[in-house]
Amino acid sequence: MTKRIMFTGGSGKAGRHVVQYLVEQGCQVLNIDTKPLDNPKVRTLITDITDSGQVFNALSSYMGLHEFDPSLRTQPVDAVVHFAAIPRIMITPDNEVFRINALGTYNVIEAAVKLGIRKVVIASSETTYGLVFANEPRDPTHFPLDEEYDVDPMDSYALSKVVNEKTARAFAQRDGTDIYALRIGNVIEPHEYSLFPKWFADPGFRKRIAWSYIDARDLGQITLRAIEKDGLGYQVFNAANDDTSSDLPTAELLKRFYPDVPVKGELGEYETLLSNRKARDMLGFRPEHTWRKYVKTS
Repeated sequence: MTKRIMFTGGSGKAGRHVVQYLVEQGCQVLNIDTKPLDNPKVRTLITDITDSGQVFNALSSYMGLHEFDPSLRTQPVDAVVHFAAIPRIMITPDNEVFRINALGTYNVIEAAVKLGIRKVVIASSETTYGLVFANEPRDPTHFPLDEEYDVDPMDSYALSKVVNEKTARAFAQRDGTDIYALRIGNVIEPHEYSLFPKWFADPGFRKRIAWSYIDARDLGQITLRAIEKDGLGYQVFNAANDDTSSDLPTAELLKRFYPDVPVKGELGEYETLLSNRKARDMLGFRPEHTWRKYVKTS
C-alpha cells in the first residue's frame, strides 16, 4: 500500500536523500519547504513553517505533481515527517534559530494532530546531549549516549530540539497520536566518504560529536521504519550507524579523549557511542551503509 507522506524540509541536505529513499520505496511525497527540490517525482509546496495558517493549509493540500491532473482532490495523509529547521548554530542569530525551530515544530505537530494525521516523525538531534555546541569541550555523564540520558545542552539549536521533543510528547498525550523523534547523528552523504581519511588522521576533530554518523540513505531507512511502526505513542530514537566514524577501536577513543567518563555496559570493538540499540530493537533498524564499504584503509 502506497504511503502518502507530507515531508517538511525535503530540500535540505538530509531531507533530499530521505525523500528519495521514500519515493524509491513506493511512497508518495509532497515536499514542504522554502526552496524547491530537484526531484521529478516530488512537488515542492513553498511554505513558511512559522506561519500556522500556511502549515495547516499545506498539510491538507493535494499531493500530486501537476495542476492539470485528472483530479485535484486531497487524499488521506498517512504520516508527516518534519525535518525543516535552521540546521545548526552560527547561520542566523541564536534567537532566530530557536524561534524558527521551536515555533515551526509546534505548528507542524499541532496541524498534523488537529487534522487527524496519526503518525508524525520529527528530526531531533545528537546535539541534545550537550556535547556538540557547548561553549567549551565537556564530558558527558556516561557513555553510550542513549535515549534515557538527561539531555542538558546550552546552545540555542540543541535547546530548540529539546523543546521540540517536549512539544511532541505533549501532543502525543492529547489523543494518542504516534509521534517519534529521531536524534540524528552527523549525516553523511555518499560523496562525503572522501573526507574520512582526513578525519582518521585527526581523530580528535570529531570528538564533540562522539564520532557519530549516519549515512543519509540509512536515515531514509530509519524514517520509513518509524512511519511503518505503529502504536508506540511518543518515542525518542537515536539515528546512528552501528559503528563510529573513526578507524580506531571505541575503547581507544574513550581512553584517549574521554578517560574520566564511565561506560555503562559492554561496547563492541567499534560500536557507536550514540547508541542505536533502541532503534534496532523497536524499529528493526539495520544500517546498510558503513564507511568500511566506501573508504580504503591502509
